Amino acid sequence: MLSTLEAPARPAGQKLFNVAVVGATGAVGGEVIGCLERRSFPVRTLRLLASPRSAGKTLVFDGRQIAVEALDEASFTGVDIAIFASSSAISRQYAPIAAAAGCLVVDNSSAFRMQEDIALVVPEVNGELLAARPSIVANPNCVAAIAVMALQPLHARNRIVRVIGATYQAASGAGAAAMAELEQSTAAYLAGEAYAPQALPHPYAFNLFSHNAEVDAASGYNGEELKAMAEIRKIMSAPEMRLSFTCVRVPVLRAHSMSLVMEFENPVTPAQAEAWLSDAPGVKLVNDHAANHYPMPNEVSGRDEVSVGRIRADLSDPTGHTLSIFIAGDQLLKGAALNAVQIAEVLAG
Repeated sequence: MLSTLEAPARPAGQKLFNVAVVGATGAVGGEVIGCLERRSFPVRTLRLLASPRSAGKTLVFDGRQIAVEALDEASFTGVDIAIFASSSAISRQYAPIAAAAGCLVVDNSSAFRMQEDIALVVPEVNGELLAARPSIVANPNCVAAIAVMALQPLHARNRIVRVIGATYQAASGAGAAAMAELEQSTAAYLAGEAYAPQALPHPYAFNLFSHNAEVDAASGYNGEELKAMAEIRKIMSAPEMRLSFTCVRVPVLRAHSMSLVMEFENPVTPAQAEAWLSDAPGVKLVNDHAANHYPMPNEVSGRDEVSVGRIRADLSDPTGHTLSIFIAGDQLLKGAALNAVQIAEVLAG
């Protein structure tokens, strides 16, 4: 079983690329830099771009100190591949400029994900869309990216017609400030000290709450839930799939977990699902009933693969068409930076 979509072998004399990382000083940007180094991406030069207030800071790549530059319209001259790990506003402003300069853009924001003419890609699921070498590729929302790793290997064998999901989302999804707030508020709580939330709307230590995205008044779903559902349909080319998600922020630093209840077109057994997932690239089975050992965020933090387990028949469906599973994946890696670098690897191949 593959533990991840492996970095391509790099033959001697392979072309090297001038690479830019936009938002290099953020949580996802730092992970992008780490993935580029760890996976031996064929970098000739690396340009680290951020806001003017970060200009002049240095970050380490491949043992070298690289100065951060202020992002501007001239930043992409001579750049072959740009990975954006910044806000949607920055991506909307600068990604078209980078593409016009001849750069292949991989964008982590939500700016282009649901644009009809922009590919939304998880390489293990729909990497064939990269064969056309599109100038801008969208990287999915972290929930969608992690969820489809488990859904697609099953859907390919027995069409999934409905998914009901509940997510347990880490602080990292709200950025470095939220991660710091979780640590600081936990320390304050244990010390018996007051702590006023700043990055998030509610107390975070020893608490959980509905995802802090804005709630759509018409549907009652928040923006995170609506994004995840729409993006899963797009990535899996399953516009007819019925989905309902409840997204919750939990006091975990950097790995998301999810409970998924899936209704299939035909009857299915847990043994079949386990077999179909056992050789899925990027998936690790953690399904030890005897030891009550299933996917946990502390075991996937810092790891590339998505863990899948707790595979069982849904006892509320006597027809045998429904299964429940539990999954966990690192939000900063497969949910963001790693997936972006995997896209760049295919584009560079």
